[in-house]
Amino acid sequence: MRALKRYDRRGFTLVELMIVVAIIGVLAALAIFGVRRYLASAKTSEAKNSVGAITRGAAAAFERETAASEILTAGANSGTASHSLCDTADAVPDGGPPMGVKYQPDTTEGEDFETGTATGGWKCLRFSMTQPIYYQYHYVRGARVPGVTTGPTPGTGVNGFEAGAVGNLDADGVNSYFTRGGTVDTATGQLALATQINIENEYE
Repeated sequence: MRALKRYDRRGFTLVELMIVVAIIGVLAALAIFGVRRYLASAKTSEAKNSVGAITRGAAAAFERETAASEILTAGANSGTASHSLCDTADAVPDGGPPMGVKYQPDTTEGEDFETGTATGGWKCLRFSMTQPIYYQYHYVRGARVPGVTTGPTPGTGVNGFEAGAVGNLDADGVNSYFTRGGTVDTATGQLALATQINIENEYE
């Protein structure tokens, strides 16, 4: 009877405790990694959504018919309406991507996203952001967003554009890029957009 009672009161061995501690450590490491990846994904969704909105703005601007303002004499015809892409917009913010911090866009007329005309810049795209942002945003007509090396090449000259976001969430000097472009088919006059956003170094 005494032997049975002593057996019932036996505790955990050192090996068992070490195994439990090791398992807890592995689970904690996985949890930390998962939380960090989740937070990074939440930040990159800003860039993906915004690049998509800029692209849609460029497509909508192209679909709008534009015509020169004219004063016609009796019996004269106006010039024909045309479709054209918006001209290049200034990068926001202009000093490069925020380095692991947020930038508050200036909503004053003539600053940041409040620049451009009816035919060029952010006003032509009808795109604006008023909340703090993690990325620098671009819209470039006829060329690539600076620093981008992969993805479909947009049309050159007046026949293409690229919208993009450049970021550096961990401030390590390596940028992430989110871009989407489009090209006007000169034969049909139709605008073709890239099927999806091209991403380089997503979580940098």
